[in-house]
Amino acid sequence: MIIHLGGELFIYSGAYVYAPGLAGAQFPFRVLLGPALYFYAHATMSPDKAISKGGWALALSGPMLVLLAMIPFIFMISPAEKLALANPLTRDPELWKIAVFTCLFTTLVFISFTLLFLVMAFKLHNNHQQQLLERFSDIEQRSLAWFTPILVIWGAVWLMYAVEFSLGALGWFWFGSGKLLPILEVFALAIFIQKALSQKVLNQSEKGLPRASQPRAALLSADKMQLIATKLERAMIDDKLFLQDNLSLNKLSESISETENHISETLSQFLHTKFFQFVNGFRIEEAKRALQDSDKLITSIAFDVGFNSKSTFNTAFKKIVGNSPSAYRNSLLDNK
Repeated sequence: MIIHLGGELFIYSGAYVYAPGLAGAQFPFRVLLGPALYFYAHATMSPDKAISKGGWALALSGPMLVLLAMIPFIFMISPAEKLALANPLTRDPELWKIAVFTCLFTTLVFISFTLLFLVMAFKLHNNHQQQLLERFSDIEQRSLAWFTPILVIWGAVWLMYAVEFSLGALGWFWFGSGKLLPILEVFALAIFIQKALSQKVLNQSEKGLPRASQPRAALLSADKMQLIATKLERAMIDDKLFLQDNLSLNKLSESISETENHISETLSQFLHTKFFQFVNGFRIEEAKRALQDSDKLITSIAFDVGFNSKSTFNTAFKKIVGNSPSAYRNSLLDNK
């Protein structure tokens, strides 16, 4: 990012006149912006400890393509000729064609590779969230919910940058060229840094299981799943395990003496839900009773029934009940 922004500042500030040979040196590095964001997502959320060789090869192939496209620009055009290209009155038409091709091709590679790795990062984040729903009742601090908006911000800024750069290569400029987008990139980077530094580090169980070690479906019989479903209901209604704010699939497995895989299969195939929704369903029912029978603050009720934050409680309550806890309480008072 520093090399990318520094290269743009080098061009738009006019400093290239002192070292025209360095013009465009940032092109290979900017193609690594998308892979870098994906590598962060992998290190943060993926249960696989290392990037595959194919992932590294794909990430490095972008800069290599850019370098190949830049060979004519690097070796066939002298620094003096590069400097002359900046002025329409002094530029050589044939050399200008090479320069325009280089800019447009590198921009196309940048768009393609950035889009590819942003999609890969989005899929990785989505898979991580799905695994959390299957293993934990509290996912707020584990889900990195801020990551998808960051991907959208980066994608939008980099797309606008690519469009502006392409138009600039064709000689079309506007009053914000070289000024607005670098500022937006700095803001996007600042937001990302703030969110990333405040994100708690996830342990291995919070990232899920590596693909190679993920258990296969056990294909339980209907009778076996009915037995497990009964155990699950008893654990929730009689033992009120849902009141534990840190309840996980592992703890529930130990409590009812059934494997995590068998519980997950019963929840998905027999009860048609996920662990997260299953546990929160009982929490919301408990909260509804508390809202009806007591004058406690809604925040206190949220913590009492097992939620770790009021916002998570409000979201889950509205999704299950159809309105907010305060609206639900008001409706109860109106009906009295």
